[in-house]
Amino acid sequence: MASATTSSSSSGLTFKLHPTGSAQPPTPRVFGCVIGIQKGHTVEIFNSFELLYDEPTNSLDRPFLEKMQELYKKVFPNFYILGWYSTGSDAQESNMEIHKALMDINESPFYVLLNPAINHAHKDLPLTIYESKLHVINGIPQLNFVRSSYTIETVEVERISGDHVAHLKPSDGGSAATQLVAHLTGIHSAIKMLNSIIECFTIISFAMQKGDIPYENSLVRHVSSL
Repeated sequence: MASATTSSSSSGLTFKLHPTGSAQPPTPRVFGCVIGIQKGHTVEIFNSFELLYDEPTNSLDRPFLEKMQELYKKVFPNFYILGWYSTGSDAQESNMEIHKALMDINESPFYVLLNPAINHAHKDLPLTIYESKLHVINGIPQLNFVRSSYTIETVEVERISGDHVAHLKPSDGGSAATQLVAHLTGIHSAIKMLNSIIECFTIISFAMQKGDIPYENSLVRHVSSL
């Protein structure tokens, strides 16, 4: 299948990829959307979600995409669909149909290609970011993929979590995976307890507002200090 790429991009966009927004892709080819923010010429990729792909029609399940977009918008109101991703070794002409289908969501989407054939001798992430650029070929305007450069960007929370996982060491003869599970279980229990306390405070606060129980100034001050 013919390649659909040209030389490097000259759009002036700066792409910043956050490590939590990308992961090592599985062997079967997968498709999805990348979400994040764009301020001027700076594009930051923060997260992604997988999409359903119909191979016979070379199209994405649009109702599923819109449902996922709605759900993510509730959790990340400041994030927008910036483009899409798929696994593969090179951008192909057939990928442009999927690219065009997303232009009603983002008029200038970009394409992130994740290469599952990882070369451990290379230090760079096995991915390539493409923008689309209009070229006139034989008098006919055509969209083509052009490569864009990117940088790895991390915020403090990402650095802390990444550093913590990287330095996990087995203890008491257990594996690193076992220790990680135990650590995450402890965090889950702490969050569950915190949620119960907040729920209890909420019920008491509403009851005091309604006059069902006496107003406790000390309790209100304690909640306000949290």
